[in-house]
Amino acid sequence: MATPGDVNETSYLLSPNISDWDGQVIPDFTYGQEELAVEGVQWPQVPRALDTQPWSRFDSALRAAWTQRVELGLFRYRLGTLQTQTLPGAVGLVAQLNVERGVQRRRPQDIQSVRQAFDPQQFNFRKIGRGEILFRLRPEPSCGRQDEDSDTLVVINVSPLEHGHVLLVPEPALGLPQRLLPGALRAGLEAVLLSLHPGFRVGFNSLGGLASVNHLHLHGYYLGHRLPVEQAPSVPLDPRGRLHLLQTLPAPGFLFYASRPGPDLEALVSRVCRATDYLSEHEIAHNVFVTRGAPPGEVSPSSVLTGLRVLLWPRKSSFGVKEGEAFNVALCELAGHLPVKTSKDFSSLTEAAAVALIQDCLLPQAQAEEVQAALVALVAREEL
Repeated sequence: MATPGDVNETSYLLSPNISDWDGQVIPDFTYGQEELAVEGVQWPQVPRALDTQPWSRFDSALRAAWTQRVELGLFRYRLGTLQTQTLPGAVGLVAQLNVERGVQRRRPQDIQSVRQAFDPQQFNFRKIGRGEILFRLRPEPSCGRQDEDSDTLVVINVSPLEHGHVLLVPEPALGLPQRLLPGALRAGLEAVLLSLHPGFRVGFNSLGGLASVNHLHLHGYYLGHRLPVEQAPSVPLDPRGRLHLLQTLPAPGFLFYASRPGPDLEALVSRVCRATDYLSEHEIAHNVFVTRGAPPGEVSPSSVLTGLRVLLWPRKSSFGVKEGEAFNVALCELAGHLPVKTSKDFSSLTEAAAVALIQDCLLPQAQAEEVQAALVALVAREEL
């Protein structure tokens, strides 16, 4: 992607002297409502044209600072060009070979409950070095933020899925457990809108949903490929269309949608967090995925990306990483992006096998129907 000339990327870079890092102030990336782009961000007809599309100010800051951290050796491995293939079949699953992540990533913490309390003795984001922090994501005062977690650190994921893979960490000093809060979700939604790349996505893994650290964080990363959930058709679950159900592969899930910043986005934040609160209170693990996408309903492959889609998947709890599987099922796998651990699995993986592995992590039918009824009731109570 081409970089605009009016961005001072150097303000987000570390000092050349490592000894200066601890004293270097974390820069703010301050943004206003006018930078939240909804219209005009589309996949180019020619895939290679994606590299020539302009970056936003957010993209430039993130990519420049992230690339510098690569050169400084702050990641567990150096991410090269990942082998990528779209698995043959009707779904459009995107598989990528990422051997190093499967081997080098931090082992998951000992988690026993979706509602487990924050433990300051375990690894958490208070313990990361200054070099891992890119900048602080901060809305302008005119945006009217009142949340205590509205200032969000953008931090490198030292075991990246893809280039530009970061963590969004709201106010680490608060010691918030891995439970989705409105301010954190809003920051994630606005990060997607701040990017002009159609493949910048954000997601959340609950405890039991393969979150490996019990300290509130979301993932954000660039993927230069369309995913099935962007345009998958859906059916409404309430008369006013505030909650939809994706019934297509790779996994059925709940769909929330907003077409613009402002009241629509605020309503979406509230609605999603009420749903995840319900799931947490009932010890139901879940994954959330945010992407630009088409409006709910019957959409076609050519539909434009006119707003934000937020996908929510309740799922079986899984504590720890399953060894021996081609991939572990969390936020990106449910959306159709499959980081595969070994060359053997990458060369032999089929769409049918991948879908079966993903669906094996979903709730049993009877429990899924109970959850659906509960979420429909939650949305209905908005009118009271």
